[in-house]
Amino acid sequence: MKKIILILCSLLLIVNVGFSQAKKPTIMVLPSDVWCNTNGFMMEFDNQGTKVKIPDYKKAFQESADLLNVISKINGLMADRGFPLKNAESSLKSLEGESAENAMLTSKGGAGVAESPVDKLKKTAKADIIMQLTWTVNTTGPKKSITFNLQGLDAYTDKQVATAVGTGAPSFSAELAVLLEEAVLAHLDGFNSSLQKHFEDMFANGREIIIRIKKFDSWDGDLEKDFGGKELGDVIEGWMTANTVKGRFSTTDATENMMLFEQVRIPLYDASGKATDARGFCKELQKFLQAPPYSITNKLMMKGLGQATIVLGDK
Repeated sequence: MKKIILILCSLLLIVNVGFSQAKKPTIMVLPSDVWCNTNGFMMEFDNQGTKVKIPDYKKAFQESADLLNVISKINGLMADRGFPLKNAESSLKSLEGESAENAMLTSKGGAGVAESPVDKLKKTAKADIIMQLTWTVNTTGPKKSITFNLQGLDAYTDKQVATAVGTGAPSFSAELAVLLEEAVLAHLDGFNSSLQKHFEDMFANGREIIIRIKKFDSWDGDLEKDFGGKELGDVIEGWMTANTVKGRFSTTDATENMMLFEQVRIPLYDASGKATDARGFCKELQKFLQAPPYSITNKLMMKGLGQATIVLGDK
């Protein structure tokens, strides 16, 4: 009997450890917009005629040794706690050759959706959480301390899901990484607990995305078009109910020409175990609308990991 109990306990321990490891979110650490702006690492790109300033992460990684040291320290602290990390610098290298001028996706009919270089970085890294870090060094006589602000952002929605803010004790140490570690350590476990709680909610209730349905002017149909006694808009809502996690989504707006779905909960992983994003999920809706009896030509366009637009009536 004792042997049986020991075996059962061992099996439960193995299952629990494996389960907890499988549920860890993937994380990428990036400097905040404020830090990049303060230190001169910003660039501009054209977003459909509007000039937008965004962080120049590539330049920051190439020119700031402090940034590399700080991110390496955070990576180490997170790795010690069992959280997998994506290397932002490596992800950026895979985006070389793509410029801000190419951040526009355009249909054959001339419609387009802007996608910033930051959105492209998120898509390449495929991280669940972006850890956005800001820090300043305070000097009082021979002693130094560091004030930090660490924000955990859902990479799909940009919602803040965890935060840690504090100032470390004054120290004679001149090494930035050491000062950061001293300041962050007291807050990191609570921060990680919030990240884990958010990820477990996604695991149970699905990842949150936004889906827009629009139509090209050239299409003679609309979302009120009748298919077997049901309007197209109702057909799409029915598909959403059947394919979202627990049927969870909100129809925020709906007219004959457009629909907006927010708080759309999609599975975290597909049947093969691959992480699901808005594009993969909406590909299925795209195929559904292209197939009989609807046979609607449509174009799928993306913005980052968590926003998708399906435009009906053209490619």
